[in-house]
Amino acid sequence: MRRKPDGDQRRRDLCDAAITVLAAQGAKGLSHIKVDRAAGVAEGTTSAYFRTRAALLVATTERVVELDLVGLQKAKSAAGGEDPQTPRLADVVAAAAREPHLTRAKARYELNMLATREPAISDLVRRANEGFVELYRDMMLRLLPGGRDLPPSVIDDLSAITQTFINGLLGRYVVGDFSISEPDDIDRLLRRMVAAQDYS
Repeated sequence: MRRKPDGDQRRRDLCDAAITVLAAQGAKGLSHIKVDRAAGVAEGTTSAYFRTRAALLVATTERVVELDLVGLQKAKSAAGGEDPQTPRLADVVAAAAREPHLTRAKARYELNMLATREPAISDLVRRANEGFVELYRDMMLRLLPGGRDLPPSVIDDLSAITQTFINGLLGRYVVGDFSISEPDDIDRLLRRMVAAQDYS
């Protein structure tokens, strides 16, 4: 007997295919049938799992956030020295210049723009960004010598600077500018930004 595909895994696969469609064709190009084709499944499969386009967009946004969190959690662990095999924050950022991460970066920008017009995903994007702020803040506490002794306002400023810098790099990658994409270059710039701050 043929095994029935796992429902949760099928949903993840369809969302991954939707990410590919978003990156290649933009938000206007996203449709159930195009996701079916990108996923290599029978026509009607995507609509069976996500009845409306809004439901597909919400699930795809959740999938992008899930994958982004995995990368940032690894970077946070590396910042704390919990596992020397995990990548540095700079390694996680540099990976966004290569596939499959570059495709996800393009889809993320499409979803962020769409969130300004689609109530169904605007709250998801807002809550995800709030969660990312906390992760960046935790990384600053781990990365800075004596970070936990610094005023909270300083940590907040440094995490905001770091997140803004990284978002700017991702924006460059999306439009094909990879001039700052080597991990060591990114790490050097991150360290210079932190070192240049006045902690008084």
